[in-house]
Amino acid sequence: MDQPEKNHQRRVRYTGTHPKSYEEKYKEHQPDKYADTVAKVIQKGNTPAGTHRPILVNEILEILRIQPGQTGLDATLGYGGHATEILKRLDHTGHLFAIDADPVELPRTQERLANLGFGPKLLSIRNMNFAEIDQLIPASGKLQFVLADLGVSSMQLDNPERGFSFKAEGPLDLRMNPEIGLPASYRLKMMTAAEIEGMLVDNADEPYASQIASAIVAENHKGKGIATTTQFQKVIKDALRSLPSSDRDAEIKKSCQRTFQALRIDVNHEYESLYAFLEKLPDVLASGGRVAILSFHSGEDRLVKKSFQALLRNGTYREIAPEFIRPSMEEQSANSRAASAKLRWAERA
Repeated sequence: MDQPEKNHQRRVRYTGTHPKSYEEKYKEHQPDKYADTVAKVIQKGNTPAGTHRPILVNEILEILRIQPGQTGLDATLGYGGHATEILKRLDHTGHLFAIDADPVELPRTQERLANLGFGPKLLSIRNMNFAEIDQLIPASGKLQFVLADLGVSSMQLDNPERGFSFKAEGPLDLRMNPEIGLPASYRLKMMTAAEIEGMLVDNADEPYASQIASAIVAENHKGKGIATTTQFQKVIKDALRSLPSSDRDAEIKKSCQRTFQALRIDVNHEYESLYAFLEKLPDVLASGGRVAILSFHSGEDRLVKKSFQALLRNGTYREIAPEFIRPSMEEQSANSRAASAKLRWAERA
């Protein structure tokens, strides 16, 4: 029997001259097909929707001193930008292990890297949190290099369905792995004002933590809670409406960014995972092995700095970065998301 002919459905057209929503930017989601469009977006200093631009690539490669035949780990694979350059340095010898906590993006990245010629002989990918790096050792052996990029990927930030940003309407989720734990909207219902205030101070140094915490609890007491990213943004805005009008908008934007960051760290237990990663790291590194860690806010950087310094003092590390490394002004200008990046490294004794 002949199959019924499917009706052709046209892509929904966006309004205006340029696409605005994540879904409308279909050309940016297909960089191989629409290279010219992607190039224009990058030229403006933006990151194409659905992609991610790796930061401090040359500096990381120089620090890790990657040589053909080595075995190493990308502990936060993400879009695979750093991994691609690492695999080029390995020159089709050695092996790269790569892990990531996000099961949504991981298959896409694996397919992307396979299409570039990096298959299972060169690359092993697993869906796991970097707090569990010790579980890799039976398969990998001691590692000559390890990279960890602690930032949230652009794919997560830009996709409204993941709930990482207040720039578009979406569920207030914020989970790196949406299959594990509770979304942020539920987490907020479980916390007292004092707990929320402490979270905002500890995870983001939020100066208006008390006002925002009180507003969140008041909203929860209304019965429906805070279900979406834009609802959450409105609660923060309303909490700070008494700020002086001269700098109100700028201060509210910064507080929204910090509050989302603080809640994301809490929901994903990011500090606990980083503690575990830093503690287990020396045991997976070979003698002379190097680690590079890219952080994006002061809390993360403090943990990395203190761990490296303590392990240098007790002789576990032979050498560490004397200071953090920043992206050049040229890179920050070309990629605004690089502005807050700090890179530290250590070498195993």
